[in-house]
Amino acid sequence: MLAWEGGRRSALTRGKRVAFGIGEGGERTCVGARGHACPLGAAVPGRSTGARCEECARLNRAHSVAADTLADDPRPYRVYLAWFGPGMTKVGITAVRRGPARLLEQGAVCFSWLGTGPLMAARRTEELLRAALRVPDRIPYAGKRAVRAVLPDGEEERAAEIAGLHARAVALEGWPESLTREPFRPVDHVGVFGLSGVPAAVGEVSELVAGGAVSGELVAAAGPDLHLATGKGVVVLDTRLLTGWELLPAPGREFAVPVRAVRDRAAAQDGLF
Repeated sequence: MLAWEGGRRSALTRGKRVAFGIGEGGERTCVGARGHACPLGAAVPGRSTGARCEECARLNRAHSVAADTLADDPRPYRVYLAWFGPGMTKVGITAVRRGPARLLEQGAVCFSWLGTGPLMAARRTEELLRAALRVPDRIPYAGKRAVRAVLPDGEEERAAEIAGLHARAVALEGWPESLTREPFRPVDHVGVFGLSGVPAAVGEVSELVAGGAVSGELVAAAGPDLHLATGKGVVVLDTRLLTGWELLPAPGREFAVPVRAVRDRAAAQDGLF
């Protein structure tokens, strides 16, 4: 689902054509922070996934769980293990009230809860697992995109890595007493994202540009990424690149924005299209 300024929403169903143009002569502007417009109307780089100027980014982060500024938050939180592909597992926390939304937003192929408790207990557990199991708290999107077309076919195979890590995690000493351990119950998102049999992406949009255009048939959607079938293969569009631009209807099939290669990050270059 794409949400537009003014409250309009567009459903994203597989097989639907996604097409739009970018206003000519304009520039990408800061989206502001926490529901407030940027007081400067500052320009932001086309490659930024945050679409915020430095000041608005600082204000937005100041009220985030990730910045550790909500130590007195009384709401319960969950610690989770998320798997994005072979060798790509992360640990994280999310508010119980959000359910699995955070995992869907990140494009987690499968995940399992580890424990539930107060925010700071969840944060200490996250740090414990990072240190003891050497599990990161971030996975780059470039890595996630590169493996989506070669994921194991079976749900048990996809859950195998987090199954082993979950068993090791709950056996660790040093868990905060206020955090309740949870049993291993893997949740698989391959069907939700439409990743079964998805063709390998040949490129990913690096940025939008004034006067450009995007058009393609949606074959999969994982987290912020739309996998679009174009005349030159599947291209991944990170929808976070859209914010801050003036987007216009474009009924045609033109694809005219910078695209970089997905498969070999070391040799990635713009100008594939």
